[in-house]
Amino acid sequence: MIIGGGRGHNGPVLGWGDAATARLEALRRTGLDAVADEMFDRFADMVRTVLKVPVALVSLVTDERQIFPGACGLGEPWQQARETPLSHSFCQHVVATEEPLIIVDARADERVRGNLAIEDLGVIGYAGMPLTDADGLVLGSLCAIDHEPREWTGAELALLADLAAACSDSLRARITAGRAARQEARAHAAFERTRLLLRASTVLAGADTLDKVIDAVRDLVTGALDPAYVGVSLLDDQARVAGHSLRLLPPAVADRWALYPADARTPSALAARSGRPVLLPDLAAVAAATPEALATFEEMGWQSVAAVPLTGPDGPVGALAFAWKAPNTLDEDEIGIVTALAGFVLLAITRSRLLDDRRTAAAVMQKALLSPLPQHDHLRLAARYAPARHEDHVGGDWYDAISLDQRLVLIIGDVTGHSITAAATMSQYRSMLRTLVIDRHEPPSAVLRRLEHTSRTAGVAALATVLLAYLDPAPGGGHTLTWANAGHPTPLALLPDGTVTALGGHDPLIGAARRVSRRNQVCGLPPGAVLVLHTDGLVESRSATYDEGLAAVHDLLGRHRAAGADKLADVLLDHAAVAAREDDVALLVVSTPG
Repeated sequence: MIIGGGRGHNGPVLGWGDAATARLEALRRTGLDAVADEMFDRFADMVRTVLKVPVALVSLVTDERQIFPGACGLGEPWQQARETPLSHSFCQHVVATEEPLIIVDARADERVRGNLAIEDLGVIGYAGMPLTDADGLVLGSLCAIDHEPREWTGAELALLADLAAACSDSLRARITAGRAARQEARAHAAFERTRLLLRASTVLAGADTLDKVIDAVRDLVTGALDPAYVGVSLLDDQARVAGHSLRLLPPAVADRWALYPADARTPSALAARSGRPVLLPDLAAVAAATPEALATFEEMGWQSVAAVPLTGPDGPVGALAFAWKAPNTLDEDEIGIVTALAGFVLLAITRSRLLDDRRTAAAVMQKALLSPLPQHDHLRLAARYAPARHEDHVGGDWYDAISLDQRLVLIIGDVTGHSITAAATMSQYRSMLRTLVIDRHEPPSAVLRRLEHTSRTAGVAALATVLLAYLDPAPGGGHTLTWANAGHPTPLALLPDGTVTALGGHDPLIGAARRVSRRNQVCGLPPGAVLVLHTDGLVESRSATYDEGLAAVHDLLGRHRAAGADKLADVLLDHAAVAAREDDVALLVVSTPG
């Protein structure tokens, strides 16, 4: 390739000569132009999904323009036109140098800072990998584009390079279409590899646990590689290898490889330790290179194995292994498949670990935000909380109880949304409400009005349902319940005869409007009555309407009227756990003496 001086930062940098002529001829033979192509659009979409960038392109460079047979996220009119002049081309640098072009901030990079794509297309961060034909001529680039400065990681660039290799295979398949049967077979193999990688990008992007990652890889390679076993092994912080795909193995074999030293002579340990693929095509090769694994291979009937390293930016993470029950020598395309899969698996494992950390942090946070119940002389209290079947395991539901002499203050609420943000907002409402209740003795409606004013002044604007109730001893026995309800599910009173009464009536949600008129409601509870406060997750599910869920709770309370507060809370929570629940459940049960 001849690199010319061109027109500086704004003009083409491509030169002329025999190599350039051959390159343009190869480009012509692809049959591609400034028209969307389904295959290359899928490559662009895969790059955008895997690298999480706003724009991804399959860009090919002619002598006077660049065309985009694959484009995803490009603004108009460029997405429709599918081409730009070379004054807007970063890709021409990849073609001219025959090397990847990696740019953190184009505005400060001497090679491209005058390029018109910075202003017109918003190209700031750029990573482009060469796309080549069978003779090694660079036809264009597979590129990821960010509208902000971007520090590209080694793992990201390695994945982009693997995808560019697969994309190059597709270009070569087009060029060589119609040649001899052997060449057609290779093109078909490249197509299958491309399809597998496309599926891998989608399937593994949705795998949020290690078991799901392993199951996804097993499904992906069925029909392509057909291994008898797919294994993922990860290094721990004590230089040991932990097997994470053992549930389908016999218990004795699974126990043997659940945790073992990283210097053991096994395919996975060797691949992780060396950072290179370990390809053992038959049992003799297994015995020679990894003798400690030989007994397991003989027991399981395996005769060959391929183990590829999982290497992160900070070093080895583990290995991805495939075992077969017959001798098996991987060809170049198959080695490319397992290596590319290892890159996807590494990203999926990293994501699942982050989600595990997030779930753990969320669970700890939720536990810290739920107050311990106070001790009371004659009332018995029980509370329960269960998260929705959601990855965060934390939400905006809460309960609270405060003992003020003979009065028991009961609070239950729900901030809209289901996330750590909702939980943080809930903690603000909870703290404010506790302070307001303790600070001044006034009716529940007045406290809720002060809560609205305080939260608005403090900048807490999320909508929330809140029920604030006072339970006081009544003269002559029993108790008096005084409450105000800001859009929350109505409290339930379980009477000694098994009758369940919904204590209805409520006002608008907290934060729904300004200067809302709020009411106090009062009712008497006879001795032995049980009060149940709950959030809507107790009665709502995908399998039943709200009214059906509420009727089921009424029936459950009636049938367990003799149970104590703790037992009743457990019964209700067990009932909620059976439903296809998408919301948290917070529950507060108070039993009065009979």
